[in-house]
Amino acid sequence: MPHTNQDTATRDDRIARGRTARAAVPRSHHAEFPPPGRRPDPLALLARQDADRVPELVPIRYGRMAASPLAYFRGAALPAAADLATTPRTGLVVQACGDAHLTNFGLFASPERRLVFDLVDFDETLPAPWEWDVKRLAASVEVAARENAHPPAQRRRGVLAAVESYRQAMHDFAGRTALEVFHAHADADALRAIAAHRLGSSGRRRFDRTLARARARNDVDALHRFTEIRDGRLRLSARPPLVVPVSRLAGDGDPGTLEERLGDVLSRYRRTLAPERRAVLDHYRLADVARKVVGVGSVGTRCWLALLVGPGAEDPLFLQLKEAGPSVLQEFTGAAVRCEAGRRVVTGQRLMQAVGDVFLGWVRTTGFDGRVRDFYVRRLCDGKGVAEVTTMTANVLRAYARLCGWTLARAHARTGDPLAIAAYLGSGPGFAEAVREFAVACADQNERDHTALRSAIRRGHIAVASGP
Repeated sequence: MPHTNQDTATRDDRIARGRTARAAVPRSHHAEFPPPGRRPDPLALLARQDADRVPELVPIRYGRMAASPLAYFRGAALPAAADLATTPRTGLVVQACGDAHLTNFGLFASPERRLVFDLVDFDETLPAPWEWDVKRLAASVEVAARENAHPPAQRRRGVLAAVESYRQAMHDFAGRTALEVFHAHADADALRAIAAHRLGSSGRRRFDRTLARARARNDVDALHRFTEIRDGRLRLSARPPLVVPVSRLAGDGDPGTLEERLGDVLSRYRRTLAPERRAVLDHYRLADVARKVVGVGSVGTRCWLALLVGPGAEDPLFLQLKEAGPSVLQEFTGAAVRCEAGRRVVTGQRLMQAVGDVFLGWVRTTGFDGRVRDFYVRRLCDGKGVAEVTTMTANVLRAYARLCGWTLARAHARTGDPLAIAAYLGSGPGFAEAVREFAVACADQNERDHTALRSAIRRGHIAVASGP
């Protein structure tokens, strides 16, 4: 957990800390975005990440990023971190998401089987300045609004809604006890109330459709989407290059022994679970494993889809084993990470999420290609639903941005000092207006970077693969 003075400092001391940070770094300074001459080449940064990825999957990554400025934005977490590192820092640290854009929030099922809304991606999580996450979120609102052809005034309102929601929520959490902050979450009923208040009847219908889609994404649904009966046994279906069963895999380990090695990896992952969760996992046996392509920025990292089956005919459990590397924030924060990369992701997720995945765990292995690699493990399907931001009207996007701002503030309040951050933010819109300027400049640069990527592809400097 990031170090704060909450355990020993008085309330007045914590407020003074926030105000001192404001004096050192005025809120208006957060409008700054690095000019082109101060930025490293974003394509060079992306290429640096490619060096340790599965070679035949890298063209898929660039094909997905080239699709639109928003797709590029989603995949460019490292260039974004490099930009943020040049901006003013308040000195107030939280457990940061590291990639807090709109599509990294979503719905999933709690252990009590209620749908909750939270951050859903923690690959880059690390202790870092809280304002980096806020700026990444604000910029994503501007980029998404441009993708939807919203007029400038509506884009401005959307960005301000996200940042002001963060500020207001942080003031609320600053007045709560640590336990109240820990238990705060937005479940489906709360989300529906927000939608009803802000969106009217058409917005409520859109929201209900999102919930319906999320509820459909469970293990039984995945059973029909991802599996087939082959040679009399339940197996994962092949959909190359996006899903490739280990029996058909070449170039990333010996297919003849890979499934056995992955079974051993799952056994070691089991030890990172609490005893009662191990007891549930022990009802299942490994039936098949496939390599799976996920996301945009993650394409090319090793990700395995494990099919486990229980004693019943329709009792599947799908686990995702996703490779974890250093956070994109690490070189810019100077933070010392003394644990496995998979454990870093799991710890960050547990710190930030109000409700967690009961099967979340990690493992380190040398079994695939002779190199030490870290993975974290989670359920593939658990009522998950991510909103389709490219189909949102301006009003819906603004309400969604407001919800994301509240959620990010709650995550930061769990691990940082909400009183100091609230004191820094103050009671006016100064911070939000400055971040809005940052978001516009960031979106402008994002469009130029996306154009540069497409130009490099046209010139044959970067190979791409089309497809979903």
